[in-house]
Amino acid sequence: MTTKEPPSRRALRSTHRVLIKAGTSVVANDDGRPSLTRLGAIVEQVAELHRSGMEVIMVSSGATGMGKRLMRKQGRMNMTMAEVASSHNLSDLTEGVNDVSLRSDSPLGLDDGANTSTLSSQDSKKTFQSACAAGGQFEMMSLYNSLFTQMDISAAQVLLTEGDFRDENHLTSLMYSIERLLSVGIIPIINENDAVSANRSSTTDDTFSDNDSLAALCARSFSCDLCVLLTDVDGVFDRPPRETGAKLLPFFAQNQSVGIGEKSKHGRGGMDSKITAAQFAVSTGSQCRACVVLSGADLDSIRAVASKEYYDDGKSGLKGTLFATPGSELEKQALKDFEDVEATDSDSVSEVARVMATSSRDQARILQTLSHSDRQAILYAVADALEAEKDTLLAANKIDLDNAEKDGTEIQLVRRLKLTDGKLATLSAGIRQIADQPDPLGVVKAKRELADGLLLSQITVPIGVLMIIFESRPDSMPQIAALALASGNGLLLKGGKEAAHSNEAIHKVIGDAIEKGSGGKITRDIIALVTSRGQVADMLKLDDVVDLVIPRGSNALVSYIKANTRIPVLGHADGVCHVYVDKSANDPDLVTKLIIDAKTDYPSACNAMETLLLHKDTMQIAMPVLMKLRASGVKCLGGPKA
Repeated sequence: MTTKEPPSRRALRSTHRVLIKAGTSVVANDDGRPSLTRLGAIVEQVAELHRSGMEVIMVSSGATGMGKRLMRKQGRMNMTMAEVASSHNLSDLTEGVNDVSLRSDSPLGLDDGANTSTLSSQDSKKTFQSACAAGGQFEMMSLYNSLFTQMDISAAQVLLTEGDFRDENHLTSLMYSIERLLSVGIIPIINENDAVSANRSSTTDDTFSDNDSLAALCARSFSCDLCVLLTDVDGVFDRPPRETGAKLLPFFAQNQSVGIGEKSKHGRGGMDSKITAAQFAVSTGSQCRACVVLSGADLDSIRAVASKEYYDDGKSGLKGTLFATPGSELEKQALKDFEDVEATDSDSVSEVARVMATSSRDQARILQTLSHSDRQAILYAVADALEAEKDTLLAANKIDLDNAEKDGTEIQLVRRLKLTDGKLATLSAGIRQIADQPDPLGVVKAKRELADGLLLSQITVPIGVLMIIFESRPDSMPQIAALALASGNGLLLKGGKEAAHSNEAIHKVIGDAIEKGSGGKITRDIIALVTSRGQVADMLKLDDVVDLVIPRGSNALVSYIKANTRIPVLGHADGVCHVYVDKSANDPDLVTKLIIDAKTDYPSACNAMETLLLHKDTMQIAMPVLMKLRASGVKCLGGPKA
């Protein structure tokens, strides 16, 4: 939790003039109706800033969304009975997004012979959006007027088009108007005049193409110190916010790249447009020194960033993402603050890692006290769950496969990544086979009498807590989990990032099955899923909790693990997978079946046969084996003596 405000954020509270932009996703609900809760909170916070002596300019979206409801309603009211009777979908007739017809019997006599009877689909949509904007502007400003009146504050509407910024005379008059309004305590509420600009989409020549870029342009043109962009997420994340492990960036550095998710349902902007707008607002030559991308759903977000007094709502972390002018003192301070936050986060990750490891150890100790039949019941429950939840698992796996295709992942890795009905059925069968085995615990492997009455026995016991790092094969997780549960061990699992969604889904299914199969005696904490490299590094320091690390990967990975932990490591060296046929092998059919299976059953697996070694006395079966391999699509390369 942030107990002290970083200097770069504290500097924002000395702002003299701030521009606040409220996006469509903030102003309106999904159905296009205004969100009174969020609008009320915005107006209340703006009023507080205004009373503290800060000059506030607003840029507000939402008019088009509000206007759609009005157009839809009026369209239905003006339909003739014949149109109603012939319509199968009222919304299609009143949305105006398809062909728009102008009645030829217009009482105003507008039919002058021009071709106005129909418009193209694209022009029709623009015309409809323009009409919606015109109708919605009145409703939106009426709402703002009512809310600000409750605060004893006056507001004024300012509608702009691209031409107002291109024309010097227009821009001079506009700047004068804004200055005069602010000088007498009136809050200007700016919006693009969509009734004229027809909601044009972005082009390279546009001065602005959405209200994000409009807000940035206004912040620069009207000498604002701070620009605040309110959106439907908490700020800028290092990847789409819905993805597992997505991290909020408190500061956006120059030339930083992030993953961008889908746009919201309403509005023309998106996170990409907000990042571009924020960078433009604070670019060199602008008086605007800072821009913050914030969540409009947080009813205290504006207050937390721009209020004259530091406001701490008790929630952890800094709010929003800060952009600062490149090369400025504010940017230098923000970079330093960001490094301090990263260090704090590292401490937090270390604590999370220890909690995960100790929870797994505690549950493993309980598992060790259960009978063999209890552990069998857990394994049967896991096997059943994999089959029962196969649709969920395959859906999650498809996300990973789609991402792999987008990223251009190697085909062999994609094959390892893919789950199928057959693989899940094989996994379930394999887990049941493990459950049917004799109890591996408490088995006396050896016994020796050292002296009279002194016996030394070698008995199988659980190892404790295992940390296993495995490659991008999601089907490895159920196999590893089953072996650990059967032998009474706790697990810390780190799978490949390519299988993140699959691993998360499988981990949940196994966790649910463990709790169900044990009747609540064991919790899902016995198997922890490690999702970040930072957690892996911290886990390697927990030699007092973790008993064995098993890395399955490259030689470089194994070497890194060995060099960075005091925990025993069960690693491996470089090598290839050999199958050796000794001269004692006297069943040609069986030998052939084993070799074909070793190579072709799962060729992309890391333990598929790579080298076939034949004893010199087995030449009589060599040719049949090689022919079978070639028939199975395997290319055979002979050694010097072959």
